[in-house]
Amino acid sequence: MSERRDVRPIDAHRIVHWFDFICPFCYVSQNRNDFFGARGCDVVDLPFRAHPEIPPAGVRVGHRQGAMYRNIEAQARAAGLALNWPSRLPSSGSALGAAEWVRRNQPAISRDFNKALFEAHFVLNEDLGDKATILHKAAQLGLDTAVLGAALADGSTADWVRESEAMAHEHGVRGTPVWLYRGKLLAGARPIEEFSRFLKAAETQ
Repeated sequence: MSERRDVRPIDAHRIVHWFDFICPFCYVSQNRNDFFGARGCDVVDLPFRAHPEIPPAGVRVGHRQGAMYRNIEAQARAAGLALNWPSRLPSSGSALGAAEWVRRNQPAISRDFNKALFEAHFVLNEDLGDKATILHKAAQLGLDTAVLGAALADGSTADWVRESEAMAHEHGVRGTPVWLYRGKLLAGARPIEEFSRFLKAAETQ
Protein backbone atom coordinates (compact mmCIF):
# COMPACT_ATOMS: atom_id res chain seq x y z
CA MET A 1 0.00 0.00 0.00
CA SER A 2 1.24 3.49 -0.77
CA GLU A 3 2.12 5.72 2.15
CA ARG A 4 -0.68 8.15 3.02
CA ARG A 5 0.57 11.67 3.46
CA ASP A 6 -1.09 15.04 3.72
CA VAL A 7 -1.25 16.68 0.28
CA ARG A 8 -1.15 20.20 1.75
CA PRO A 9 2.00 21.65 0.17
CA ILE A 10 1.17 25.36 0.48
CA ASP A 11 3.79 27.82 1.67
CA ALA A 12 4.69 31.39 0.79
CA HIS A 13 7.06 30.45 -2.05
CA ARG A 14 5.07 27.69 -3.70
CA ILE A 15 2.44 27.87 -6.42
CA VAL A 16 -0.28 25.24 -6.32
CA HIS A 17 -1.82 24.25 -9.63
CA TRP A 18 -5.05 22.23 -9.74
CA PHE A 19 -5.77 20.46 -13.02
CA ASP A 20 -7.76 17.72 -14.73
CA PHE A 21 -6.69 15.59 -17.67
CA ILE A 22 -10.06 15.90 -19.42
CA CYS A 23 -10.11 19.71 -19.21
CA PRO A 24 -9.12 21.26 -22.55
CA PHE A 25 -8.15 24.51 -20.85
CA CYS A 26 -5.65 22.55 -18.74
CA TYR A 27 -4.33 20.82 -21.85
CA VAL A 28 -3.53 24.05 -23.70
CA SER A 29 -2.11 25.67 -20.54
CA GLN A 30 0.56 23.08 -19.79
CA ASN A 31 3.38 25.51 -20.61
CA ARG A 32 2.22 27.96 -17.95
CA ASN A 33 4.10 25.94 -15.36
CA ASP A 34 7.23 26.39 -17.46
CA PHE A 35 6.66 30.14 -17.25
CA PHE A 36 6.52 29.99 -13.47
CA GLY A 37 9.49 27.65 -13.25
CA ALA A 38 11.63 29.98 -15.35
CA ARG A 39 10.98 32.66 -12.74
CA GLY A 40 12.19 30.50 -9.88
CA CYS A 41 8.77 29.42 -8.65
CA ASP A 42 8.14 25.95 -7.26
CA VAL A 43 4.89 24.66 -8.79
CA VAL A 44 2.99 21.70 -7.36
CA ASP A 45 0.42 20.00 -9.62
CA LEU A 46 -2.60 18.67 -7.72
CA PRO A 47 -5.66 16.76 -8.93
CA PHE A 48 -9.14 18.25 -9.23
CA ARG A 49 -11.99 16.58 -11.09
CA ALA A 50 -13.61 19.21 -13.28
CA HIS A 51 -16.59 16.87 -13.79
CA PRO A 52 -16.92 14.53 -10.81
CA GLU A 53 -20.44 13.69 -11.95
CA ILE A 54 -19.17 11.66 -14.92
CA PRO A 55 -19.97 7.96 -14.30
CA PRO A 56 -17.27 5.25 -14.38
CA ALA A 57 -18.25 4.28 -17.93
CA GLY A 58 -17.81 7.85 -19.18
CA VAL A 59 -20.18 9.85 -21.34
CA ARG A 60 -20.45 10.47 -25.06
CA VAL A 61 -20.03 14.02 -26.32
CA GLY A 62 -21.00 15.53 -29.63
CA HIS A 63 -19.15 17.65 -32.13
CA ARG A 64 -17.42 20.66 -30.60
CA GLN A 65 -18.39 23.88 -32.26
CA GLY A 66 -18.60 27.53 -31.38
CA ALA A 67 -16.28 30.34 -30.39
CA MET A 68 -15.02 28.71 -27.19
CA TYR A 69 -13.84 25.60 -29.01
CA ARG A 70 -12.27 27.60 -31.83
CA ASN A 71 -10.36 29.56 -29.18
CA ILE A 72 -9.12 26.35 -27.55
CA GLU A 73 -8.01 25.00 -30.93
CA ALA A 74 -6.15 28.24 -31.65
CA GLN A 75 -4.40 28.05 -28.27
CA ALA A 76 -3.40 24.45 -28.95
CA ARG A 77 -1.87 25.44 -32.30
CA ALA A 78 -0.01 28.32 -30.67
CA ALA A 79 1.40 25.94 -28.06
CA GLY A 80 2.40 23.37 -30.70
CA LEU A 81 -0.08 20.81 -29.37
CA ALA A 82 -2.09 18.40 -31.50
CA LEU A 83 -5.79 18.33 -30.66
CA ASN A 84 -8.17 15.58 -31.71
CA TRP A 85 -11.40 16.04 -29.80
CA PRO A 86 -12.37 12.72 -28.16
CA SER A 87 -15.85 11.35 -28.65
CA ARG A 88 -16.15 10.36 -24.99
CA LEU A 89 -15.34 12.00 -21.68
CA PRO A 90 -14.03 9.46 -19.17
CA SER A 91 -14.23 9.61 -15.42
CA SER A 92 -10.82 11.11 -14.63
CA GLY A 93 -10.49 10.03 -10.99
CA SER A 94 -8.16 7.08 -11.60
CA ALA A 95 -5.90 9.03 -13.96
CA LEU A 96 -5.65 11.92 -11.51
CA GLY A 97 -5.00 9.54 -8.64
CA ALA A 98 -2.23 7.87 -10.61
CA ALA A 99 -0.70 11.28 -11.35
CA GLU A 100 -0.72 12.09 -7.64
CA TRP A 101 0.95 8.74 -6.88
CA VAL A 102 3.69 9.57 -9.38
CA ARG A 103 4.12 13.08 -7.96
CA ARG A 104 4.61 11.64 -4.48
CA ASN A 105 6.74 8.64 -5.41
CA GLN A 106 8.61 9.58 -8.61
CA PRO A 107 8.53 13.40 -8.75
CA ALA A 108 11.30 13.64 -11.35
CA ILE A 109 9.01 12.17 -14.01
CA SER A 110 5.71 13.56 -12.75
CA ARG A 111 5.38 16.13 -15.54
CA ASP A 112 6.30 13.54 -18.18
CA PHE A 113 3.59 11.25 -16.89
CA ASN A 114 1.04 14.06 -16.90
CA LYS A 115 2.00 14.98 -20.44
CA ALA A 116 1.55 11.36 -21.53
CA LEU A 117 -1.96 11.22 -20.03
CA PHE A 118 -2.97 14.53 -21.58
CA GLU A 119 -1.77 13.22 -24.95
CA ALA A 120 -3.62 9.94 -24.44
CA HIS A 121 -6.90 11.83 -24.08
CA PHE A 122 -6.55 14.81 -26.42
CA VAL A 123 -4.41 13.32 -29.19
CA LEU A 124 -4.74 9.52 -29.17
CA ASN A 125 -8.33 9.43 -27.87
CA GLU A 126 -7.48 6.63 -25.46
CA ASP A 127 -9.75 5.91 -22.48
CA LEU A 128 -8.34 7.44 -19.29
CA GLY A 129 -11.17 5.79 -17.38
CA ASP A 130 -9.54 2.43 -18.14
CA LYS A 131 -6.81 1.58 -15.63
CA ALA A 132 -5.08 -0.49 -18.31
CA THR A 133 -4.49 2.71 -20.30
CA ILE A 134 -3.04 4.44 -17.25
CA LEU A 135 -0.75 1.54 -16.37
CA HIS A 136 0.44 1.25 -19.97
CA LYS A 137 1.55 4.90 -19.93
CA ALA A 138 3.23 4.29 -16.57
CA ALA A 139 5.09 1.28 -17.93
CA GLN A 140 6.37 3.29 -20.89
CA LEU A 141 8.05 5.63 -18.39
CA GLY A 142 9.56 2.78 -16.39
CA LEU A 143 7.26 3.11 -13.39
CA ASP A 144 6.46 0.19 -11.11
CA THR A 145 3.02 -0.69 -12.42
CA ALA A 146 2.44 -3.38 -9.79
CA VAL A 147 2.78 -0.86 -6.95
CA LEU A 148 0.82 1.80 -8.81
CA GLY A 149 -1.90 -0.70 -9.67
CA ALA A 150 -2.17 -1.71 -6.02
CA ALA A 151 -2.54 1.94 -4.96
CA LEU A 152 -5.30 2.43 -7.52
CA ALA A 153 -7.04 -0.70 -6.26
CA ASP A 154 -6.80 -0.11 -2.51
CA GLY A 155 -8.28 3.37 -2.54
CA SER A 156 -5.11 5.26 -1.63
CA THR A 157 -5.09 7.37 -4.77
CA ALA A 158 -8.82 8.10 -4.61
CA ASP A 159 -8.33 9.41 -1.06
CA TRP A 160 -5.56 11.72 -2.27
CA VAL A 161 -7.77 13.14 -5.00
CA ARG A 162 -10.53 13.86 -2.49
CA GLU A 163 -8.03 15.50 -0.10
CA SER A 164 -6.72 17.71 -2.89
CA GLU A 165 -10.22 18.72 -3.92
CA ALA A 166 -11.19 19.51 -0.34
CA MET A 167 -8.17 21.79 -0.02
CA ALA A 168 -9.03 23.44 -3.34
CA HIS A 169 -12.58 24.11 -2.19
CA GLU A 170 -11.25 25.72 0.99
CA HIS A 171 -9.47 28.25 -1.22
CA GLY A 172 -12.49 28.94 -3.42
CA VAL A 173 -11.53 26.73 -6.36
CA ARG A 174 -14.48 25.57 -8.45
CA GLY A 175 -12.91 24.51 -11.75
CA THR A 176 -9.70 23.95 -13.68
CA PRO A 177 -7.07 25.04 -14.38
CA VAL A 178 -6.33 27.29 -11.43
CA TRP A 179 -3.16 28.50 -9.75
CA LEU A 180 -2.90 29.61 -6.12
CA TYR A 181 -0.02 31.80 -4.93
CA ARG A 182 0.15 33.74 -1.66
CA GLY A 183 -3.59 33.60 -1.23
CA LYS A 184 -4.40 34.80 -4.77
CA LEU A 185 -6.09 32.69 -7.45
CA LEU A 186 -5.69 32.80 -11.22
CA ALA A 187 -8.16 30.63 -13.11
CA GLY A 188 -8.55 29.62 -16.73
CA ALA A 189 -6.46 29.44 -19.89
CA ARG A 190 -5.23 33.02 -19.70
CA PRO A 191 -2.71 34.84 -21.92
CA ILE A 192 0.83 34.63 -20.62
CA GLU A 193 0.84 38.35 -19.84
CA GLU A 194 -1.80 37.77 -17.18
CA PHE A 195 0.44 35.22 -15.48
CA SER A 196 3.18 37.83 -15.25
CA ARG A 197 0.76 40.31 -13.68
CA PHE A 198 -0.49 37.58 -11.34
CA LEU A 199 3.02 36.97 -10.01
CA LYS A 200 3.71 40.66 -9.51
CA ALA A 201 0.42 41.24 -7.72
CA ALA A 202 0.95 38.29 -5.37
CA GLU A 203 4.54 39.24 -4.57
CA THR A 204 3.79 42.90 -3.86
CA GLN A 205 0.68 42.47 -1.73
